[in-house]
Amino acid sequence: MAEDATDKQVGEEQNGGKDLRNLLVPDVERWKADNEVPIARLSEVHKSFGANHVLNGLSLTVATGKITIIIGASGSGKSVLIKHLNGLIRPDSGEVELFGEKLSALSADGLDKSRKRIGTMFQNYALFDSMTVVENVAFPLVENNAMGVDEAHVLARDLLVDLGLEQALQQYPSTLSGGMKKRVSLARAIVSNPEIVLFDEPTTGLDPVMMEFVDNMIKDITVRFGLTSVIISHDLATIFRLADSIAVLHEGQIIAQGSPEEIRANDDERVQKLVGGASKADIEVGAGASDASGDDDARDAVVKISELRKAFGDVTVLDGVDFVAPKNKLTVLIGGSGSGKSVMMKHILGLLRGDSGKIEVFGKDLQTMSESEIRELRTHVGMLFQHAALFDSMTVRENVAFPLIERRVCKPAEARKRVDKLLEQLKLTSIADSSTLQISSGQQKRVSLARALVTEPQLMIYDEPTTGQDPLMSRYVEEMIVEVQTTFEVTSIVISHDMASAFRIADYIAMLHKGVIIASGTPAAILEIEDERVHEFVYAADVAEAIRKDKVEPT
Repeated sequence: MAEDATDKQVGEEQNGGKDLRNLLVPDVERWKADNEVPIARLSEVHKSFGANHVLNGLSLTVATGKITIIIGASGSGKSVLIKHLNGLIRPDSGEVELFGEKLSALSADGLDKSRKRIGTMFQNYALFDSMTVVENVAFPLVENNAMGVDEAHVLARDLLVDLGLEQALQQYPSTLSGGMKKRVSLARAIVSNPEIVLFDEPTTGLDPVMMEFVDNMIKDITVRFGLTSVIISHDLATIFRLADSIAVLHEGQIIAQGSPEEIRANDDERVQKLVGGASKADIEVGAGASDASGDDDARDAVVKISELRKAFGDVTVLDGVDFVAPKNKLTVLIGGSGSGKSVMMKHILGLLRGDSGKIEVFGKDLQTMSESEIRELRTHVGMLFQHAALFDSMTVRENVAFPLIERRVCKPAEARKRVDKLLEQLKLTSIADSSTLQISSGQQKRVSLARALVTEPQLMIYDEPTTGQDPLMSRYVEEMIVEVQTTFEVTSIVISHDMASAFRIADYIAMLHKGVIIASGTPAAILEIEDERVHEFVYAADVAEAIRKDKVEPT
């Protein structure tokens, strides 16, 4: 007993006075960083689902107490890899080792114990809407009978206070911001004192400022709680800010693993396409971006908003917005989570009416128009949603033709003629008769774009088109948007929180902050603005490039 007490005291001293025994398996000794065997290892792992070979001889080492980040294009096998790490999937062949034991040799009870030593933070929070914040965080302890409800709630409260959420203890998830939900999800992942935490795209959907906040939070808890962190990520700013080790996954194999410096220096073209050619962290003005002052363009704007205000109860969302989208130009509306971007777009589409102010689209004042007039106006607006939103039961051609047929815009023969012409323009003819289930995600994006363009809109609105995309797909989508801009006579508004993408493609940028446009102009003009809020948002996305040029030390 005395020896156990001494071990416990040493463990607490090494971890800032915290007892890091795993509360779900308290009898299992914590894996030590000085073990020669890594905390997790996959060796020559193969996994297929029917004829689909997802992992093809994959080998990966996860160092104890470090942050390992796995990167790869969509469909490369990242999610399947993670499910092997926590024992949710067994390989067809090869070995998965956790805590020095081969999972294939473990009994059901042994596998359950191993899995209880691992926490997971999900991309979409996975919080229980019917439970308070405290109840959500305490859930793993209560569900696994680790302790009584009252004791679990005390422990959950202490952790939440430690993460700066003391004001949210009795709130429900639906009342929380995205950043707060991230912290609650993180608290639930670490409340039982796991030794490994798996993070599934922890910064997807967040603006650059919130991304940096979440990154710093992950780095902090990895050190303070003696964790080994494994992160799936598409965000290069996150990757180069956090990683001790980067593993590059391509077609079911780890084709490179090493320090950030080693991965940057890797001359494999497949690696460089992921980490060099499409960085969301590089702030640079695109070659096609306009350098004009914009005064003439503003006078010829397709969308003009003046002093728009909108409140929901006591919450003011738009607080005197002024905005223009010049004709035949590409304007990016950039803003953080909760800044009011979606509410603003709903006003442009006539889905919401402002409390005061003026909204003009195609020279018409939406505030004075009838519902039938607004519905007619919307037929001249195309939308590309974050997700393709195609009909699985229809072919590519039928999907693209759908708006023409549904709205009875023209006769079927004319509809087919217009669709075939557009498919040819967008290089989709070869898959015209394919099911949308048979085509790649990039092709699905392109088909969705064709469907938006088939009605020959005067205004195109893109809703977070690169959110959740890997760097290769993000660049593809950007090029697709620019292609539309140069091929068709259309005015475009891109809603985004991807600052680097905005600078690459925009003619004009408008920054929305807490319901107010705080900056607008050409990309070059935005870089000259002295407003601290603008600088924070622009350069939060620029950390990876700064590190690459040795301007700053990694945080």
